[in-house]
Amino acid sequence: MPQGPSRREFLRTTTLAGLALGCATTAPWLRAAHAKDRPVRPLKVLVLGGTGQTGPHLVRELLDRGHTVTLCNRGRRSDDLFPDLECIVADRALDAEDGLANLEAELARGRTWDLAMDIWPHIPDIVENTAVLLKGRIGRYLYVSSLSAYADHSVPDVDETAAVAEAPGTDWTEYQDAMFGEFKAECEKRVRKHYPDTHTIFRPGLIVGPRDFSFRGVYWPVRVRRGGEVLAPGSGYDRIQLIDGRDLTAFQARCMEQAIGGTFNVVGPHPRTPLTMKRLLETCREVSGSDARFVWTPAATLAEHEVHAWMNMPCWVPGDGAYAGFGKRNIDRAVAAGLTFRPLAETVRDTLTWYDGLEDDVRERITPRAGLTPEREAEVLAALATAHGSAGPDSSPASGR
Repeated sequence: MPQGPSRREFLRTTTLAGLALGCATTAPWLRAAHAKDRPVRPLKVLVLGGTGQTGPHLVRELLDRGHTVTLCNRGRRSDDLFPDLECIVADRALDAEDGLANLEAELARGRTWDLAMDIWPHIPDIVENTAVLLKGRIGRYLYVSSLSAYADHSVPDVDETAAVAEAPGTDWTEYQDAMFGEFKAECEKRVRKHYPDTHTIFRPGLIVGPRDFSFRGVYWPVRVRRGGEVLAPGSGYDRIQLIDGRDLTAFQARCMEQAIGGTFNVVGPHPRTPLTMKRLLETCREVSGSDARFVWTPAATLAEHEVHAWMNMPCWVPGDGAYAGFGKRNIDRAVAAGLTFRPLAETVRDTLTWYDGLEDDVRERITPRAGLTPEREAEVLAALATAHGSAGPDSSPASGR
């Protein structure tokens, strides 16, 4: 059976979302996810980070719900994104010269917040240093982890009780991208250690929609809109999971307002309407109105042409082997707590609008991060046609299902 990427390769590529660059442009799609009733009690929220992929969605969500937001980050993009918000300039890197001095000064003045949302770190010491500093000054610590924290991805429908990866020695081991999942798991442990009864941990999967600077969720809307023959992975029936960043942050805001604690897999769509690669690509075609014709290609054949899952064929890993359960995580706990999902077509449409509105240099910088170049895709399609004969548009090895 064809195998998916190794754990090392997979975790190295999943790291890109957590390290994605921010963008200083606001736009109409940067708004609250859904119409909300104002909460009974406005909250004071300290957002650690807040300028990358999901941070601006969260800040806008909180502001639209009537809460007060204080940012704490390096101050490089906050003024452009949210010029009217207070930003405590701090650098959480372990070797930063001034480090958390400004945050410490605010705490010395008696500052408190109802909640702190820690969005980006994957280094346990960075998380723990801030968590300890804020003890007694916040009511709840919320941390964004990752589905990569799990030790095993081979079993479908596994919930939050599954074992996470072990990361002994993170305090003296130099981080490498292949350690992303292990380090995230250790970050979770540090949060629980210091906030045993007042923590909320989110484990998102692939985050898509506007501000997806990894380009993994942008590749298919952009590629399908271009039309023509599209190299597509597998049979089309492999299950996948993803989450619009705005649905993720709407759920985070709900957990803040309702004091919902615990650990949650936060990925979609709803269990009643599972998503396949075929439906994803067909939705992209419907939204863009293109003439795209999908050439579904088995994983083994893709591998022969050095086309790899996840990064060359974004959103997808083969439905068997070491990652058979990656696109089938159980999300019942999050759904029961109020996680909701916008229509996939809305995510696709807003993704294209966001991508088209980027400055040319930003678009040129992020586009090569995932997927295939037009030249490389054409080369593989030509080789397939020569070796096997053209299978025709929308052909599928599973067409008899």
